[in-house]
Amino acid sequence: MENGEIESADEEMSFRGGRHYTRVVSHEQAVIQMSPIEIVSPPGILPKQERANFQANHTTDGSEGSSNVNDGHGEQKKESMLELFDFDSLVSVLGLRRYRTEFTVTGEQNPTTSSPSEGEDVAITLGRPKETTPKLGTLLGVFVPCLQSILGIIYYIRFSWIVGMGGIGESLMLVSFCGACTFFTSISLSAIATNGAMKGGGPYYLIGRALGPEVGVSIGLCFFLGNAVAGALYVLGAVETFLDAVPSAGFFRESVIVVSNSTSINGTVTNVTTTTISTPSLHDLQLYGVVVTILLCFIVFGGVKIINKVAPAFLIAVLFSLFCIFIGIFAAPRHNASSGITGLKLKTFRDNWSSDYQRTTNSGVPDPDGSIYWNFNALVGLFFPAVTGIMAGSNRSASLKDTQRSIPVGTLAATLTTTSLYLVSVLLFGALATREELLTNRLLTAEVAWPVPAIVYVGIILSTLGAALQSLTGAPRLLAAIANDDILPVLKYFKVSEGVEPHLSTLFTAFICIGCVVIGNLDLITPTVTMFFLLCYTGVNLSCFLLDLLDAPSWRPRWKFHHWSLSLLGALICIVIMFLISWSFTVVSLALASLIYYYVSIKGKAGDWGDGFKSAYFQLALRSLRSLGANQVHPKNWYPIPLIFCRPWGKLPENVPCHPKLADFANCMKKKGRGMSMFVSIIDGDYQELAEDAKAACRQLSTYIDYKNCEGVAEIVVAPTMADGFRGIVQTMGLGNLKPNIVVMRYPEIWRRENLTQIPSTFVSIINDCIIANKAVVIVKGLDEWPGEYQRQYGTIDLYWIVRDGGLMLLLSQLLLTKESFDSCKIQVFCIAEEDAEAEELKVDVKKFLYDLRMQAEVIVITMKSWEAHLKSGHQQDESMEAFGSAQQRIGAYLEEMKEKSNREGTPLMADGKRVVVNEQQVDKFLYTTLELNSIILRHSRMAAVVLVSLPPPPLNHPSYFYMEYMDLLVENVPRMLIVRGYRRDVVTLFT
Repeated sequence: MENGEIESADEEMSFRGGRHYTRVVSHEQAVIQMSPIEIVSPPGILPKQERANFQANHTTDGSEGSSNVNDGHGEQKKESMLELFDFDSLVSVLGLRRYRTEFTVTGEQNPTTSSPSEGEDVAITLGRPKETTPKLGTLLGVFVPCLQSILGIIYYIRFSWIVGMGGIGESLMLVSFCGACTFFTSISLSAIATNGAMKGGGPYYLIGRALGPEVGVSIGLCFFLGNAVAGALYVLGAVETFLDAVPSAGFFRESVIVVSNSTSINGTVTNVTTTTISTPSLHDLQLYGVVVTILLCFIVFGGVKIINKVAPAFLIAVLFSLFCIFIGIFAAPRHNASSGITGLKLKTFRDNWSSDYQRTTNSGVPDPDGSIYWNFNALVGLFFPAVTGIMAGSNRSASLKDTQRSIPVGTLAATLTTTSLYLVSVLLFGALATREELLTNRLLTAEVAWPVPAIVYVGIILSTLGAALQSLTGAPRLLAAIANDDILPVLKYFKVSEGVEPHLSTLFTAFICIGCVVIGNLDLITPTVTMFFLLCYTGVNLSCFLLDLLDAPSWRPRWKFHHWSLSLLGALICIVIMFLISWSFTVVSLALASLIYYYVSIKGKAGDWGDGFKSAYFQLALRSLRSLGANQVHPKNWYPIPLIFCRPWGKLPENVPCHPKLADFANCMKKKGRGMSMFVSIIDGDYQELAEDAKAACRQLSTYIDYKNCEGVAEIVVAPTMADGFRGIVQTMGLGNLKPNIVVMRYPEIWRRENLTQIPSTFVSIINDCIIANKAVVIVKGLDEWPGEYQRQYGTIDLYWIVRDGGLMLLLSQLLLTKESFDSCKIQVFCIAEEDAEAEELKVDVKKFLYDLRMQAEVIVITMKSWEAHLKSGHQQDESMEAFGSAQQRIGAYLEEMKEKSNREGTPLMADGKRVVVNEQQVDKFLYTTLELNSIILRHSRMAAVVLVSLPPPPLNHPSYFYMEYMDLLVENVPRMLIVRGYRRDVVTLFT
C-alpha cells in the first residue's frame, strides 16, 4: 500500500440514518490521489445518463412525454399549458378536475377520484383510502366529554364540605382562582388547536409540535398518568357513594367517633358532644373499585362508538340530578330534613362567610386529634380535580369532524358552564346549612335533593362512572398517539394503526387505575391527579405563549381571542397552584417530567416536525447576529470558527466524506464543545449538471459530522476548479460576524506525484486567498498520525513563535490542553532570535507576556544565524546540506525548463499562468531559512506530542513550485506539525 492511502476495513460501523462508515484506525492514511468527490447515486435515484434515457424513451413512446394522449375513447386530451412549469397542476393534485377514466402504463382503466364534496377533507396524497369512521361534532365530540369529566365526584361529596371548611368568601376565591386557570388554558388550547390540522393525541400533539418532542413526550406521559389516576379517583367516588347509599352492601364495617361543638372556659373544655358516623371500609372500596374498573374496561374495549352511545345517557342523568339538587335547595327545609339544614337564610350565609379550618381524619371527618390539618392550600389540591377535564375533547381530536371549530367552542363552553355552576353553588350551599352540617354530612347534596335522595345517588354514580369512562377512553388513545410518533422505542408495543382500537394501551391504563384503586383514599389521590393535570396545562400555556411571542409566519390561529400575556398568566397561575398544593408533590412531578425529558433526549428519535424552540433559537440567532453587527469581535469574545477543508490533496473511501482525523482535529479547536465548525468540500464541474450530486454529498457529509460529534454544518460547492471554488467560499461563507475565521486543511504531502502537478498552484492560491480575506490558516502535517479521542499523549506541545500572529498559536495550544488526549502535556515556547544579545531581553518579555495571559509555559530562546552570516562563515552542515542541495537541484531544473519554454515561445518567464521574477540568491536564502528552522525543530522537539510553527507566506513573484520546496524543507522528518498563520486581529488579551 502506498504512503498515505486509506484501506477500507472489513468491519463497518452503522449509525443513525442507516449509513455505514469504514472504521479508520490510527495507522491508516489517506489515499494519495488528488481528485474531486465521487458521488454514488442514492438508492432509487437514476444516474444522469439513465434518467435521460428514461425520459427519452417515455417521450418517444408517447405514454408520458407526448403532449397528446389518447384517453381510450377515441379522443385526445388537450396539451397542458402548465407543462412549462414542470410540476403537476394544482387542479389535478387536489382532484378538482374530473376525468372519466385514466390509463396506466399497461393500458388498464382505473376510475378516478371525484371532486371532494363540500365540507369534506381534501387529501393531497393521491390514492389514500377515504376514511369511513363517522366524525363527531362540537356537542358530542367536545362539550359532552368535557362537561362529563368536569362534573364529577368532587362536586357531589366534597363541595359542600369545602364550603364549610373554607367559608363562602374563600370558597368563591378558590373557585375563581381554579376557574381562571382552566379558562386561560382553554384560550391557549383554542389558539393552538386552530393553528392547523390536528391529529390524534390531544394536548400531547399540541405541546409536542409547539415545544418539541422531548417536552411533548415528557408532559404527554405525565398527562397520561394523570388521566389513568383520575379514572381511579372517579371509580372510588362512585363506589363510596354506593356504599354510603346502601351500607348493607359492604362486607366490612368501620365506625368513626367525631368530637364536635366543644367550648373552652378558663382552659376547661365543656359542652362536648360526640357523634358516631359510619364510613365505608377501605377493603370494601378496594374490592368494589377493582370490579367496577374491570367492567368499565370491557366497555372501553368496545370502542368509541359504544362510548358515544353511553355517554349522553350518563350526562342526562347527571344534569337531571343537578336539577333536582337545585330544586331541593330552594324547597329546603323539608319535613324530614336534618336540623342543620336551615334553608336559604341570610343569617346562615353570614355565619358561613368566614373560614373554619379544622383537623380531620383521613376520611375527611372533623376530629381535633385528626392527622390532617386543612388550610386554603390543601383545599386547592382537593378541589382542583373538579375543574379538570377540559382536555377530554382534545384527547379525542382524531375523532372530531372539525377540530378548529369544535375544540375552542366546546371546551370554553364547558369551562364557563361549570365555573358558573360552582360559583352559584358556593352561594347556595353557604346559605343552606350550618357549618357543622356542611362538615359532617358527607352527602348533603343527596339529602337536600328533590324529591328523594336516590336520584342524586344515581346521578353521582353515573357521573363518576361517566367521568371514569372518559378517562379510561382518553388515556389509552393518548399513549397510543405518543407511541405512533415513534419517538421512544420502548413504547413500540403500544403502536396501533389508524382506526384500530388501542387494546394494549387500555390494558396498561386499567392496570395503573387498579393500582390506584387499591390505595382506596380519595384525598391522597386527588393531589397526584392535580399535579399531572397542572403540568399539562402549564405546557399548553407555555406553548401558546412561545408561539405567540415568536409570531412565526406559520403561527396563524383562527382563534383571535388570545394574547401572549393571557397565556403567560395562565402558566403562572398553574405554577402557583402547584406550589400552593404541595411543594413536595410539585418537586416530585417536575423531577418525573425531567427524567422523562432526559430519557427522551438520549434514547428518543428526532421528530420530523418543527417546534417553537427551534423557531426561538432561530430568532435569537438572528437578533444576536444583528446585535453583533459587522464589526470585529473583541478578543475577550473571540471563538474559533474553523472552516474545515475536507477533501483536498487526497481521495477517501466513498463512505467517508471527510478524513476522520481532520474531524477529530476540528473538535480539538473547541473549548468544552463551544463553537461551530464549517465542513466544506468542492466538486469539480458544472453546477447545473451536478446540483443533485452536491445535495446528496451534503447530506452524506452532514450525517458524518453528526456521527463524529463535531457539532458543525456541511456545505458542498460545485466549481470549475478547486481554486475557484475556494475563492467563492472564502468570500461568501457565513453571515456577519459568524463567518469562519480559521481555514483548516491538510498539508499536501503528495504534491510531487507526476499526475498531481496542479497541487502547488492550488495550495498557494488558497493561502493567498486566506491572507487577502483576512482569515487565519492552520495546516495539519502528519494528519494520519493525529491522536484519536482516547489516545493519550505525553511530552510537550512545542511552539516555534516566529512572527506576531495575534496569539493564535498560543490559543491553539491552550485549546489542545483542554482535550483528554493532550491534558498530560506541557507547553514549551521557542522564540527565534538572530543575535545573542537579543536572547535574554526577548526571554524576559515573553515570560512576562505569558504570565499576564495566565499561561504556564517554559520559554526557550534560540539564536538562528541569518543567511548572510552563513555565507560569511562558510560552515557546511552535514546531512542537512544534502537536503538543501537536492532542493537547489530540483529548483534549478524547474527554472531551466521555464527558461527554455520562455525562449521557445518568445514570452516572459511564466509560471502558473502569470509572470514571475526569479532571484536565485533570494531562493537560496529562503531554502536556507526553512532548512535551519527544520534543523532546530528536529534538535529540540523530536519527541514532542505536536509542534506548532509559524506559516511563512508565499513570496511574491515566486513560482508555486518553489514555495512547495520551501515548505517541504520546513516539515521534513517532523511527524506531527501544525503550521499556523494568524490574521491582523488579536485573539487573546491581557486584560480582564
